[in-house]
Amino acid sequence: MTGKNDLDPATIAAHGGSGLVPDLNMATTYARGADYALLDPANVYARDHSDITRQCESVLAQLEQAETALLFPSGMAAIAAVFRTLPAGADIVAQSGIYWGTTAWLRDFCARRDVALHEVDTADPAQLETSIAAHKPQITFIETPSNPWLKTTDIVRAADLTHAAGGLLVVDSTAATPILSQPLNLGADIVMHSATKAINGHSDVLAGVLATNAPDAPIWQAIATDRHDAGAVINPFAAWLLLRGMRTLPLRVARMSESAMTIASHFAAHPKIDAVYYPGLPDHPGHAIAARQMHGGFGGLMSILVKGDAADALRATGRLQLFTRATSLGGVESLVEHRHTIEPHTGIPPNLLRLSIGIEDAGDLIADLEQALG
Repeated sequence: MTGKNDLDPATIAAHGGSGLVPDLNMATTYARGADYALLDPANVYARDHSDITRQCESVLAQLEQAETALLFPSGMAAIAAVFRTLPAGADIVAQSGIYWGTTAWLRDFCARRDVALHEVDTADPAQLETSIAAHKPQITFIETPSNPWLKTTDIVRAADLTHAAGGLLVVDSTAATPILSQPLNLGADIVMHSATKAINGHSDVLAGVLATNAPDAPIWQAIATDRHDAGAVINPFAAWLLLRGMRTLPLRVARMSESAMTIASHFAAHPKIDAVYYPGLPDHPGHAIAARQMHGGFGGLMSILVKGDAADALRATGRLQLFTRATSLGGVESLVEHRHTIEPHTGIPPNLLRLSIGIEDAGDLIADLEQALG
């Protein structure tokens, strides 16, 4: 099944998989008949052959409005599969100030493989255009909205510039989810998600996904081959949990987005907060672009700068009662992370708190933040 159809995402998600509760087959290998013919021609060995994984990939492709999708055991495994297709001497333009795990891996990978990495603030149209024109990258990689700065890159513009230079655009759309944005429809060649986050939504599955509308393209064939040969596959139970989590994805994303907008608006001019970074706010630098390429909300991720220093920010996190102090985002529970503690060497301000808004009552979350800020 291809990913494209005319159904609403809520319908696609609710009816995801085959049957009321999809079967879970944990087999790693499959029996053959007396004539040694496969009993099921679709299944030979679990590295690439799992019914539940294929069902999950089909739903993801439909939600992303893609021709096909591939699941990986983590978001970083999905990213690595893309860049491992590049030959030595290639050029990459990658957005700066994104998820540190991506940046750190890219820097190490490019140094080992003699690949030129050009980090640039792609949310700045001039820097985006200049960098792509100068380096003619084989791959431009952007993350929008970005983590933790919530910067917005114009996907259409990035795609046009990259294609004109002979390259491909890859978009990490984790914070937007397939519900709020479909980068492939805006010109991206491959879209990536850490499915660990909102796609699963319950903080109990590690997974990544890539999707494309060009399954016959050489890079996609290379990615699929690499996944099979290197064994970067998701296990069946994780795929089953992911498929179950996706059935409520549209509902969860709508609630998270609505609550995040309410919370961001409430604290935008708060005396104990220096800044709120959220693309839904009208004065956010990337608001106009976000409004153009996101539909139905702006997601559940935001960052705030607590007035003061690291001690003030940490004091506030210590007082929170409803926000769980943990590293991740997109779950049903709201999380708070002091980024400077996690990434002290990356230029993250010591008073920045990243908030992942869950599905709790927005008023309760506001009250919790109010008492924590003192």
